[in-house]
Amino acid sequence: MMNPISIYFKIPKLSYRLWKVWNRNRDVFMKTFTTNLLIRLMEPLLYLVAMGFGLGSFVKEINGVSYVQFIAPGLVATSMLYASFFECTYGSYVRMYWQKTYDAIIATPVSLEEVIAGEVLWGATRSLINATIVLAIIAVWGLVNGPLFLLIVPFSFLVGLLFASFATCYSAVVPNMDYFNYTQFLFIMPMNLFSGTFFPTTILPQTVQLFAQLFLPLTHVINITRGLTLEMLDLSMLFSFIWLVAITLVFFILSINLMVKRLIK
Repeated sequence: MMNPISIYFKIPKLSYRLWKVWNRNRDVFMKTFTTNLLIRLMEPLLYLVAMGFGLGSFVKEINGVSYVQFIAPGLVATSMLYASFFECTYGSYVRMYWQKTYDAIIATPVSLEEVIAGEVLWGATRSLINATIVLAIIAVWGLVNGPLFLLIVPFSFLVGLLFASFATCYSAVVPNMDYFNYTQFLFIMPMNLFSGTFFPTTILPQTVQLFAQLFLPLTHVINITRGLTLEMLDLSMLFSFIWLVAITLVFFILSINLMVKRLIK
């Protein structure tokens, strides 16, 4: 019997050809740019207006900043989550089974591992695109405290890589597309509620705080995003960054191997 580590954590063989997959997805995205982008951006923008300016009129400030300033970085972080995760769940599943895009690509010199890696990298790019636009909006509204918020743009690619890898892992094991509904209640919603988007995690019970730190990656994303946006830097951001890099590497490799295992059955 083969060692599971050698199956699921085998280093994939990748080459420049994975960017052919990325280019293909970019070309399709540009043809439907308005529709794709508008849907993914409306939710964080509606939250910013409704919660930031609506509820913010009752909650004067948190941690020395206005409520709208407090939640703005969290909404930037959730825009990264939505863009990358849904791109590599619904989007990838449609390309994989209904459009037979994977079958067409692997008929070329591009390998299956490169197809999957290209999909994940495109998911990370969607995160970068969405985060950049939301950042521009909050900057125009005067919700940033200095130029450090520009570092969130490259950081959003790392975040997208993580959530795209999570999504690909999930897509590799679900029996059918209906199972993606579970991610809304078991993954997306808990992170939105308990990762510090709308209130500090420090007001939660200790057990919930520990759970958020260990199992909700959005907690670390928001910690870094909020620190850079408000220019409130501390050592916890370094820990969050190291934690995110480590699990991104693990899940990127795992996602490729899981999907290859599914598709070669």
